[in-house]
Order: sequence, then C-alpha cells, then structure tokens
Amino acid sequence: MTSAPLLAVEHVSKQYRLPREGLFTAPPVVQALDDVNFTLHAGRSLGIVGESGSGKSTLARLVMALEAPSAGRVVLDGADLHRLSPQALRQARTRVQMVFQDPYGSLDPRRTVGQTVAEPLALLQGAPRDEQQRRAAEALEAVGLRAADLAKYPHEFSGGQRQRIAIARALITRPRLIVADEPVSALDVSVQAQVLNLMQDLQDEFGLSYLFISHDLSVIDFVCDEVLVLQGGRVVEQGAPGQLFTQPQHPYTQRLLAAVPGMEPPPAVP
Repeated sequence: MTSAPLLAVEHVSKQYRLPREGLFTAPPVVQALDDVNFTLHAGRSLGIVGESGSGKSTLARLVMALEAPSAGRVVLDGADLHRLSPQALRQARTRVQMVFQDPYGSLDPRRTVGQTVAEPLALLQGAPRDEQQRRAAEALEAVGLRAADLAKYPHEFSGGQRQRIAIARALITRPRLIVADEPVSALDVSVQAQVLNLMQDLQDEFGLSYLFISHDLSVIDFVCDEVLVLQGGRVVEQGAPGQLFTQPQHPYTQRLLAAVPGMEPPPAVP
C-alpha cells in the first residue's frame, strides 16, 4: 500500500490584483499560478525550476501558508493548511520551515546567533529558555558549527557559515519539510557544494523532505529525486532528473537546458 504524501498541492491557483490604471478601468489581474498539482513523500526532495516570474516563490509562500491560494488546497500531513484555526496553523508551522536565498539578509545583525536560531522554538512552541539554548546548540553542531558560536553575531561568519546558521534555525523545531528557496545561489561555487552535501546529510539523519526551489538546473540535478518545471505559473513537465534533463519533452524545458553549459540534452536520433 502506498503511503500518503507528506505534502499535496491540489489544483492550486493564485491571482494578484494590481492597482487600477484608470478611474473607470477594472484592476488588472496577474495569474501567478494556474492549476498546479504535485505530491511530495516523506524523505524525498522535489525540485521546482523555472525562469524568474514563473511562480516559484509564490508557490513557496503558499506552501508556507504565508499567503492563501485563490483556488485549490495545500495539504500537509493530511490537513489543509489554509483551513486550519490559528492555533492549529501555529502548530503546523513547526513541521515546515524555510531557508532563504540570502543568508545575511535573513539573519538579524543585532541578534546573537543563539537568539536567531532559537527564535522559531520560542515563537511557535514557547519552550523554556534553557531548552531553547540546549536545542540551539544541538542544531548548530548538526550543521557543522560549535555551541560556542551561539554568543557570536552574523557578521563574524562567512557566507557559507551564515547559511549553515539559517539551516540550523530551520532545523530547531524538528520539521518534516524544509522549503529551500534558492538556498545556495548567493554562495561561491565551492561553498555551494559544501552546503548541498550538508543538506543531503541532514536529510539522511533526520528524515527531512525538501521542496527545493532554484533556477540552477545543476543544483536540482544534484539534490532532487524529482523535478517540476514551471512556466508562467503552469506545470509544463515533471519527472526524475535523470530522465527530464536528458530527454526533455517540452520545448520550454529544452530551452532551459540549452541555456546551461554542459547540460544540453543529446540531439534526437533521426
């Protein structure tokens, strides 16, 4: 019997109304997502790829329940996130956390690393101060840093170390799902590999699932079990990286691959 998915996005659409262009004109509508469907099982990684404006970050905000869909459902552990009571949604947010693109921009320079890493635990679970510090130290050590780093500030770390701190903050509530929105695009290439290897090690150790959003197809190929291609808010292709990146069927996927040196699909056999 197939187990139920950890995350199910069912016929999700999202529209945004823009300011009116004139007094007597209707406000224009932007269709950011259009009938998006996919599932993600526990312990697996799904990559979301597409150009800027394809709807990737909008999808991330809906999965995090930061915005509500115009239509459809986002189901986590069998519960529709956007129909939960405020208290139940608060509890659900302990099971899904996010890692952002810019590690320095996502860390408050006025707060110590210990305060930053422990913040989700304090806000979502109201844990006592001593438990916050203990689990913050455990989270830092899990990402390759030291408990002594809790007293330091973000400016004292390199870019790769700051992203490890951001990952530690995401780990502290012991989530089942991490939404990673371009988590290595701001890092040097050599550091990217280190962070990606860390994320895979953490997945094995804690049984994490990743929703991995990126425009970098080589990163998606390295990390993900399955890939979903978005164009203009619609899913145009989906499949395993090994198949999708060697035998893309949709012209848009073919163009994405052609734009990446070394990832062009082989020419079709006549």
